[in-house]
Amino acid sequence: MTVTLDLGGRRALVTGAGAGIGAEIARWLARAGAAVAVVDLRPEPASATVEAIESAGGRAIAVLADCRDDQRIETMVDEVVAELGGLDIAVNNIGMMAGRGAVPFVDMDGRFWRDLVDQNLVLTALCGRAEARAMTAGGTGGVILNVTSGETTRPSPYLGAYGAAKAAINHLTQTMAVELGPAGIRVVAMAPGTTLTETVRAAFDEDHVAAIVQSSPLRRMTEPEELGRLAVFLASDLARCITGQLILADAGAHLSRTRPANRRG
Repeated sequence: MTVTLDLGGRRALVTGAGAGIGAEIARWLARAGAAVAVVDLRPEPASATVEAIESAGGRAIAVLADCRDDQRIETMVDEVVAELGGLDIAVNNIGMMAGRGAVPFVDMDGRFWRDLVDQNLVLTALCGRAEARAMTAGGTGGVILNVTSGETTRPSPYLGAYGAAKAAINHLTQTMAVELGPAGIRVVAMAPGTTLTETVRAAFDEDHVAAIVQSSPLRRMTEPEELGRLAVFLASDLARCITGQLILADAGAHLSRTRPANRRG
């Protein structure tokens, strides 16, 4: 007996898919057979991801959207549905640090908090709302994957606003799962640990990377492509009984002792 992860015929949307985790998720969904809308704020990275997918024999389109614009979120989803013929899979990989660095709690002002909460929790919620409406209108259900963070599972010194905003998405995921389940829509939160993207490599010095590796039970960090493979599984029928869950993909980092964030920059 052979078990395959086949997403052939399904239509997917991935935000923040121009680079890093989002790009790998888009590539892996396409490898599994899905047609993928690569959503990003920047044209060049979006095009690069589309080209990588097409060169491997997959189908992808680039959709440029600034999801900080509430109305653009709605029209972005409408555009994806029109181009691909529907929406079956949506990955909300959005917000992250919102251009902010690691800051002590006592130095986080109101604007800092509002930026982090808005660009993580609020944008994920508004994207999920538009995606859920499209899936419900399609009548065939679907899967929404919200990318959160392993920082939500333990205290996160100097990342208080980021961790709190991402933790709120974990709770939102459960509520979405309950409300959208009757429409056949599954909702799952994916929580990566510190992931070796190009951005992380540039931001962390060798000593900090080594400290993270040593604090993990597996003595390693998460690789972007591992999150792509996880997204394929969660979007597939092999995971059709999974909804409202937080899936940690952090090499066991949540089991380690609390460590300070890198404050460089």
